[in-house]
Amino acid sequence: MARMTMIEAVRSAMDVSMARDDNVVVFGEDVGYFGGVFRSTQGLQAKYGRTRCFDTPISESGIVGTAIGMAAYGLKPCVEIQFADYMYPAYDQLTQEAARIRYRSNGDFTCPIVVRMPTGGGIFGGQTHSQSPEALFTHVCGLKVIVPSNPYDAKGLLIAAIEDPDPIMFLEPKRLYNGPFDGHHERPVTPWSKHDLGEVPDGHYTIPIGKAEVRRVGSAVTVVAYGTMVHVALAAADDVGIDAEVIDLRSLLPLDLDTIVKSVSKTGRCVVVHEATLTSGFGAEVAALVQEHCFYHLEAPIVRVAGWDTPYPHAQEWDYFPGPGRVGRALAEVMEA
Repeated sequence: MARMTMIEAVRSAMDVSMARDDNVVVFGEDVGYFGGVFRSTQGLQAKYGRTRCFDTPISESGIVGTAIGMAAYGLKPCVEIQFADYMYPAYDQLTQEAARIRYRSNGDFTCPIVVRMPTGGGIFGGQTHSQSPEALFTHVCGLKVIVPSNPYDAKGLLIAAIEDPDPIMFLEPKRLYNGPFDGHHERPVTPWSKHDLGEVPDGHYTIPIGKAEVRRVGSAVTVVAYGTMVHVALAAADDVGIDAEVIDLRSLLPLDLDTIVKSVSKTGRCVVVHEATLTSGFGAEVAALVQEHCFYHLEAPIVRVAGWDTPYPHAQEWDYFPGPGRVGRALAEVMEA
């Protein structure tokens, strides 16, 4: 089986989808000849031509609006927003148009678009290249939200997203593009070529949207995470020596509540970790659901570990980033409660 980085896995997913279905088109800023700022679309224009992989003006609203029109016409656009921080001009198109087409048309129209966007920090990108806006989409009925944590999942989930009839926000943690970053920024990063989840089939396969994966089995405490924080949580559990069960959500909407409830009912404790700002972050929704469904099993208060309620600070990157030290302290806290 081939070993791929997450960038290569995402590219392979689009390649496989474009080969299987002539209605799949890829476009965005610099995604054609240049191959994207992270090279996620490199070679697709040369292989499929300029009508199926092409560059757009610097207009996120225009990119998404065009994709919605194409989708209503019968195409399957997979578009790139160069950084998740730039999606705000397109928020109206996504929430008021794409998310509501099925409902407004009583099912006569769907909107099979995928909006890919690199998300998160850890690359010293500062406040306008490091945001994690996933919670803004999970509040919108009609959108699906996916955040993969590894190359194998990224390819399978992206193919599933392209084949899905509804609009999907596909957030790619950019700090994971080349390796499973665990938050220990002072150490060399292990490349995906040396990680089991870097093994990615060349051909077509899908991973069900809305199904979480238990990355580490444990009995003492449940850690719920997604994206880069999955690897941080695994490192934290190893660092502090706590028998934590780590759940990789993979899909935020739809959410695999059954896997969360089963785990917390077993462990009796829960820590929720995400990189985005704490207040109104997706961790608040997870904590509320755990409280509702697992109250009589809980032996300690639910703890959230997240980014600070500030813009992402360039000069204090690792203070803001929820690293294994902060997650480890949260694990110790719930075990002592």
